[in-house]
Amino acid sequence: MKVIVNTLSIRIIFIILSIAIFQNSFSQSLKADNDTINQKRLNTVVFTYSGLYAITLTTLYFGWYKDTPLTSFHFINDMQADLAIDKAGHATTAYIMSFYSFNMLRWAGVDNNKSAIWGSLMGFTSMTVIEILDGFSAEYGSSWPDLIANGVGSGLFLGQQLGWKEQRFQLKYSYYPSEFAQYNPELLGKNHMQRMLKDYNGHTYWLSGNIHSFLPEESKFPKWINVAVGYGGKGIIGAWGNPNIIDGKPVPQFERVRQYYISMDLDWTRIKTNSKFLKVSFKILSLFKIPFPTLEYNNKDGFVFHPIYM
Repeated sequence: MKVIVNTLSIRIIFIILSIAIFQNSFSQSLKADNDTINQKRLNTVVFTYSGLYAITLTTLYFGWYKDTPLTSFHFINDMQADLAIDKAGHATTAYIMSFYSFNMLRWAGVDNNKSAIWGSLMGFTSMTVIEILDGFSAEYGSSWPDLIANGVGSGLFLGQQLGWKEQRFQLKYSYYPSEFAQYNPELLGKNHMQRMLKDYNGHTYWLSGNIHSFLPEESKFPKWINVAVGYGGKGIIGAWGNPNIIDGKPVPQFERVRQYYISMDLDWTRIKTNSKFLKVSFKILSLFKIPFPTLEYNNKDGFVFHPIYM
């Protein structure tokens, strides 16, 4: 086990060093190409990103991989696990990471196109390094569906920012506690903080499209109104299927059901304000779907109307 831990530690150190070299080269290339860059701000972005990356890898190592047996790098196909809700989660997270990375680079004075390209790469690699670590784990494996989902999320951001110089479609997340986590807390989370990450029954992932951006500029239609379609599921108490017994105790049997939604939404970033605080707040809020009346369809209950869906 000591040899295994040391091997994994070396791989993590190598990844961190590679990121540091990548970030240094990235900083130098931008500085050479654009003299309007605020170098102090860019240094802040580079060091903050590298530091957070190192902290994340260290946390993953000690919290997740430290006692995990290693094997040769391998891929798995987990597309059928958790009704593929986690794939929507991967795409959404990669999109959000690309969004934040882009905005940090723009804050440092990097132009739109370079910020879009580098921000999307930063978003993609932020998610993909986890797949590298998983690939050497005997208990997991690098998931090629996850890698594709990561690429879809970052690619969605990149394509819009290069083509339209704005985000007409946003990937968003919403969560509401489910009744199912109590039956398998080890897998789905023991408290609400864990369940926000692990209980896919409570997750909904949204593609939120801005209506005004496809209308003539002189249109009086409110710029901040979106329409959103969502995907989620319920009845999930096991990754690949629902077990009959958990920890030696029988558990109820639930039908695993895919859920599809349509709802209205807001694009907070299109609300005009001169307040820097509100601008930052709106960018954060824009990545979460707001509660709104919602129409759901699933193949068990048919159409279901929610006066307010969280």
